[in-house]
Amino acid sequence: MVKKEDIELEIQEIKTEEPADETEKEESILKEEAAEVKEHAKKAIQKIKENAKEEDPKLTSSLTLRTILGGDFLTADMVRHQIWLFVLMVLFCIVYVAIRYQCQQDLIAIDKLEKELLDAKYKALSSSSTLTEKCRESHVLEALKQNRDSLLHISDLPPYIINVPE
Repeated sequence: MVKKEDIELEIQEIKTEEPADETEKEESILKEEAAEVKEHAKKAIQKIKENAKEEDPKLTSSLTLRTILGGDFLTADMVRHQIWLFVLMVLFCIVYVAIRYQCQQDLIAIDKLEKELLDAKYKALSSSSTLTEKCRESHVLEALKQNRDSLLHISDLPPYIINVPE
């Protein structure tokens, strides 16, 4: 006969075996799902690699206003081929701006020097007119009259003309 204790032991063994079987089933299911996710990720990466190209699409031979304003003609390939031209153009622009700035500075200096020259001319003209005024005969005579200690005086006789034979 089967004892009650034997039945209980068998039930306990079945209970302990069932969870082990269930965890093994769950683990196998999880492994299968992980494998499926890996495969799906690999396929997605392959599709991305196929679609992603580093090459720019070739341009059509016609340039339209839309392609110019949109910047479509500035592809990486064209820029790579013409990079030295762009560098040269930037260098010329910098030199142009520098030369223009220097020219403006020179023009400002020239204007300043022309104003100084004009002022010096006016001062020279003023000094020359003052000297001419003070050297006139009437002013010289007045100065001689005011200085009584001077032996100089106006001649009463007209000047003599001396003819020298050649």
